[in-house]
Amino acid sequence: METGGKRNSFTGSIGFVLAAAGSAVGLGNIWRFPYLAAKDGGGMFLAVYLILALTFGFTLLITEVAIGRKTKQSPLTAYGKLHGKWKGLGVIACLVPVIILPYYCAIGGWVIKYLLVYLTGNGAQAAEDGYFTGFITSRAEPIVMLLLFLFAVAFVVFRGVNKGIESSAKVLMPILLVLVVIIAVFSLTISHTDESGVTRTGLQGLGIYVIPDFKGMTVPRFLTVLLDAMGQLFFSLSVAMGIMVAYGSYVHDDADIKKSINQIEFFDTAVAFLAGVMVIPAVFTFAGTEGMQASGPGLMFVTMPKVFLSMGKIGNVVGCLFFAMVLFAALTSAVSVMEAVVASFIDEFRLSRKKAAALETAIALIAGLFVCLGYNALYFELRLPNGAAAQILDIMDYASNNILMPLVAIGTCILVGWIVKPKTVIEEVEKNGTTMGRKRLYKIMIKFVAPAMLIILFLKSVGF
Repeated sequence: METGGKRNSFTGSIGFVLAAAGSAVGLGNIWRFPYLAAKDGGGMFLAVYLILALTFGFTLLITEVAIGRKTKQSPLTAYGKLHGKWKGLGVIACLVPVIILPYYCAIGGWVIKYLLVYLTGNGAQAAEDGYFTGFITSRAEPIVMLLLFLFAVAFVVFRGVNKGIESSAKVLMPILLVLVVIIAVFSLTISHTDESGVTRTGLQGLGIYVIPDFKGMTVPRFLTVLLDAMGQLFFSLSVAMGIMVAYGSYVHDDADIKKSINQIEFFDTAVAFLAGVMVIPAVFTFAGTEGMQASGPGLMFVTMPKVFLSMGKIGNVVGCLFFAMVLFAALTSAVSVMEAVVASFIDEFRLSRKKAAALETAIALIAGLFVCLGYNALYFELRLPNGAAAQILDIMDYASNNILMPLVAIGTCILVGWIVKPKTVIEEVEKNGTTMGRKRLYKIMIKFVAPAMLIILFLKSVGF
């Protein structure tokens, strides 16, 4: 039985890469990346994102994985083991997934609901005005869907690193990639003539997505593109959530971390790009440029069903494939979020995996009930520091994504860049005889560039 004294490991690098990529490929890739790309000049955003992935993303990702493998600890205890006075950073890093999991599972329940609607041939209902609002404001159904999603996630985590996380990633990730490619290719083949006689095609939508738009490009606008791309990368790679520290602790000492990180970045960037190919051409074809202004739940649960309805008879099939793909992406991400907490409980409190997983499932269930009831019995609204109106789910999302995650990332940069020094990570990466590469770039990024960029992102996130 896995306890704090005995640690399981991934059986090989492919298991780690698929599990980590599954964590990185989540709802943010699907409902936020396409919107930002459309908003920020298409190819301009893509180019900035790619450059940041190879620099900023590489720095944060390899740092967290190396910390995990070096300490063989989860986020709650890893930072304290790296430096005795920095255990508090581990507490914050562990708090992030504790907050995220309940509302992520609530949204996962929404995905199950929509998949069931399309599987039963009732996709037209999902496209009706007010359908999504009517569903989330109902009392019982969102809670039932939450339970289904949460227990599916818990089942995987209960089974452990090898039989659960690694085995599920090896099944779900290939299916996910196949579905993404199928929907993306289909999205490029469609065309539609609206009531005014204007014909739009998927290929025209692809042009909007990939061709850089320099119109009105000023320094302030470029800075907006830069911060948007950095924010998307920051959340999309699953850094500052404790996840990569936990997964890193399961990596064998003889594994080539640098090679694995490059593969994870490739998977994540490829799926993020393909998410844009799936969404932007389809939305442009059937809803024009106005439809491309939607993001988040509005894009997935309101705009996309209307797009599927406009496709005619085949729309229900495409809707099934789309929400199946979204469900797989949500599951692999939620598993990693839960594992970061479960691993922390195992290491800190010496619990068995079953007890730790049961405890976190109970916490997520109770908090998830509050999230679901936040749209009906417990509904209220307040104004966040960034000006957005919010209720329970939005508050949890804001606290984790806009405040705690940037603080964890900034703290990690200070700890590694200035306290234990970059050589701690570099030596961990190279201890099996491999060469890290980009070492000079890494030192500059971890000490100066990444913390400065993260501070700017943090200030922007909190409304400064």
